Amino acid sequence: MTRSMVEEQIKEKYGPTELKNLDCYHNLRTFHSWLSLGFKVKKGEKAIKSITYVEQKDQLGNIVKKYRRPVFLFYYRQIEPINQSKTA
Repeated sequence: MTRSMVEEQIKEKYGPTELKNLDCYHNLRTFHSWLSLGFKVKKGEKAIKSITYVEQKDQLGNIVKKYRRPVFLFYYRQIEPINQSKTA
């Protein structure tokens, strides 16, 4: 379900041919994940919305509850390398 949500948003923004480049594990990441890899989100870009399911467990490790959590992702076409140094 979450993949189809992301696919719809990618198709709407970049067209259906871009879906062949979609790799959810490598070119679709959170803001902080891109920062840790040396990239920043381009100015004015809007996040791609998705959801994830989080499990709440008791002390014994049994799943007590599952709940939805929103996730905001950025596609590889929405980022650029961080300029390491600007000299005057």
